[in-house]
Amino acid sequence: MYIFVATKPLKFYHSVFQSLNKINSHFMKKLFLSILTLTLFTLTSKADEGMWLPSQISAKIQEMQAKGLELSAADLYSLEQISLKDGIVQFGRGCTGELISPDGLLITNHHCGFGQIQYHSSVEHDYLTNGFWAMNRSEELPNPGLTVRFLVRMEDVTEQVLSGYTDNMDEFQRLELIAKNSETIIENAKQEGISYAADILPLFYGNVYYMFVYQVFPDVRLVGAPPSSIGKFGGDTDNWMWPRHTGDFSIFRVYAGEDNEPAAYSEKNVPFRPKKFFKINARGIKEGDFTMVYGFPGSTREYLFSDAVKYTAYTSNPHKIALRTLRLNIQKEEMNKDQAVRIKYASKQASVANAWKKWQGEAKGIIKNHAVENKQAFEAKFAEWAKGKPEYEGLVERFKELYGSIEELSLVQDYQNEALNAVEIIGFAGRGQRGAEKFYKDYYMPIDKACFIALYNAYNKNIADNYKSPYFKEQLQKFGSVEAWAEALFTETPNLEMAAEIYKNTNDWFKENIAPTLTNVNKEINLLYRAYMKGQMEYNDATNGGKVFYPDANSTLRVTYGKVKGYKPADAIYYTPVSSLDGIIEKDNPEIYDYNIPQKLRDLHAAKDYGQWEVDGSVPVAFIAMNHTSGGNSGSPVLDAEGNLIGVNFDRVWEGTMSDVVYDPEICRNISIDIRYALFIIDKLAGANHLLNEMEILK
Repeated sequence: MYIFVATKPLKFYHSVFQSLNKINSHFMKKLFLSILTLTLFTLTSKADEGMWLPSQISAKIQEMQAKGLELSAADLYSLEQISLKDGIVQFGRGCTGELISPDGLLITNHHCGFGQIQYHSSVEHDYLTNGFWAMNRSEELPNPGLTVRFLVRMEDVTEQVLSGYTDNMDEFQRLELIAKNSETIIENAKQEGISYAADILPLFYGNVYYMFVYQVFPDVRLVGAPPSSIGKFGGDTDNWMWPRHTGDFSIFRVYAGEDNEPAAYSEKNVPFRPKKFFKINARGIKEGDFTMVYGFPGSTREYLFSDAVKYTAYTSNPHKIALRTLRLNIQKEEMNKDQAVRIKYASKQASVANAWKKWQGEAKGIIKNHAVENKQAFEAKFAEWAKGKPEYEGLVERFKELYGSIEELSLVQDYQNEALNAVEIIGFAGRGQRGAEKFYKDYYMPIDKACFIALYNAYNKNIADNYKSPYFKEQLQKFGSVEAWAEALFTETPNLEMAAEIYKNTNDWFKENIAPTLTNVNKEINLLYRAYMKGQMEYNDATNGGKVFYPDANSTLRVTYGKVKGYKPADAIYYTPVSSLDGIIEKDNPEIYDYNIPQKLRDLHAAKDYGQWEVDGSVPVAFIAMNHTSGGNSGSPVLDAEGNLIGVNFDRVWEGTMSDVVYDPEICRNISIDIRYALFIIDKLAGANHLLNEMEILK
């Protein structure tokens, strides 16, 4: 329902611009004349809220220092000296990782490295079940396609991006200009260093443009991973929950050429020597300690209009949850029957389950937090303030009109993605059967057939006839039922010709009959958000509203800070902020796959053989803090007041997953593995002490 970054061909914007003129031509003229120079507001806001650009952290440094930080802004981010940002990477474009040795050793989450662990696993070498540890560097495993990106710098390029803009340009011409200018700026940046890449991204809905320059390393090798019974302990049941006892970490190493520059995989490559690696604080943490998360959060929507939030919580999420429940139940049943099937579908199931559970917590948190009602109250005040201001008058009313016009179509889109296109063989055949070897390696037809029946029946039941593809209705009439249709599609082997036909016909009809309206309306919504964002800031400034504005997350490097703190999820319940190995033993159950820990871990606990990692008769496992995080922060370093590594971020508490939309300091908590538990596993369970010898561990 919501498209926030222009990604479609420019021709779409002609009609959008024309419709915008109907709102107020003066409004559009003034908006496009303005290049908004945004600064961070330092007014009092919700405690510890915000995902801050490192280059702008100087505006927050005093507040951070007052909470306990013992570093300067330059220590966090600097172009003149080595800073914390030089030890952090974007891992595989979807997670974060950090360097922990002078020889390129990198730690991230187990679930971030899960695809690579699965890639190297087989029934004979089941690294998912048994774990993997390279006992020397010759045993470290290459991972084709995996890269890490170091941020070189970030830069406000708003003026350059909009260079040449004049007041007689329409929106189409503006976008064309932005694309042309951005291409030139990016090409120049890429020439600055070996294997440089650059992105120019809009912030605050296109009021500001920033360039992010990266150095990309393509040789990243798997060094170690605990068994899934540790790395995924608790499975889907514990996902997004507290207390948590998951050892969610894996170890990789970045390799480079002999000149220490990025290089394609070669046996001649050597461990990368980073500018910065993190010292490890094994002294531990306690409630009230300062914490900082430094990573690449994926996407947040903190400034959404109320109708968008309402659709998310009351319509979209419930339907998507129901569809994924069908898939998960089918997958689990078959995976429990066969070890080979379990390996095939381990990564797929984790991917499906992750968003499934997150959506549940998000909807619950939005409703409990009264986010819709609070936004509606603000919008009413904004609309009153906007009267007589051509730039902003009528924005609220137009938002309501536009969102109302596409609600039904948005649900059709949800079912197109989560039902019709979620059948594996249909997507594979429809997209040209690319990567056949990899696809069939992890494919099991009985699961896919059962999913087809369940998902297509759900589509038939929940989508109105006038929004169904005519082809779908014809095939249903031809076969008499979805079940009979499935028998024709899934014979001894899947009928690829029929699968491709299903994909083409259902998607072509959607693209021709549903997508154009959604696209054009969402483009207009997008443009309105640029004005609305600017208007919110002006309103706040005029009324001293107390709001702190920070850019929504967009997979760029951010700093967030807070303190180790428990929370109260419900009446008469309070969760303390630290879990321990004792909790793992309490949950241990050999009859349940997700809670069946390795026997060696049981033995270590029984013997109290904790070595140097013992704390109060156990081993700390995980902790929670008030850091404002999101997806993409997985694997991010959790740092103490001096910038030392105390944990690795891997999750949020279920009750606070609505933090992508609205942050509540009372219940929003990030979950991190205590670095001492990772060290304990490496030391006592894996016996990989050579890795510890690489690290600088503070005791």
